[in-house]
Amino acid sequence: MSTWIRNLVVGALALVAAACSPPANPDQPPVDMGNFRLGFNVVVVDNPTVGPFSRKASDEEWKQALTAAVDRRFGGYEGDKLYHIGIKLDAYVLAKPGVPVVFTPRSVLVMTVNIWDDAAQKRLNTKEKAFSIFEGASGKSLIGTGFFMGRKAQMELLANNAAKAIQDWILEHPEWVGLPPHDSAEAPAGPDAAANGN
Repeated sequence: MSTWIRNLVVGALALVAAACSPPANPDQPPVDMGNFRLGFNVVVVDNPTVGPFSRKASDEEWKQALTAAVDRRFGGYEGDKLYHIGIKLDAYVLAKPGVPVVFTPRSVLVMTVNIWDDAAQKRLNTKEKAFSIFEGASGKSLIGTGFFMGRKAQMELLANNAAKAIQDWILEHPEWVGLPPHDSAEAPAGPDAAANGN
């Protein structure tokens, strides 16, 4: 096998490994979010960086997709405190069809997020939280969604995964939403724990 083909294969496998979490399903039963009620759902999309081998989407299309996904994920919670979610889309790739195994472009979006407590009039995270959101690892997405999904379906998938990642992040900080702290056995450990503490 020539060096350039080997490098392409290694790169494709690395991207598959990076997208190891399953895609979010907004129809799953809601998890306990304590006193959370969604206030402002603010999505900022201002000429984000478009990665290589990407389909194009307008800023307004991204804003609509992310706003709708956050509404679906959080809109049903009826706690007694308002929380505002602010998202800025920094970059994305909407994969085009490639060559299976040798070169399989994958979709990803990069965003920064803030959570605000309305009553306290303050941001809960000490600094902006950066996320890289991948397609997931369903059987189809292992070969890249560019082969079987249109652009809008890819955007919806990424937006749903983004909303789920935000929810998981909030629940890593149960004190934000009035939930009891995690048991020490369940607390995050290892190098990722510090990164998730923002």
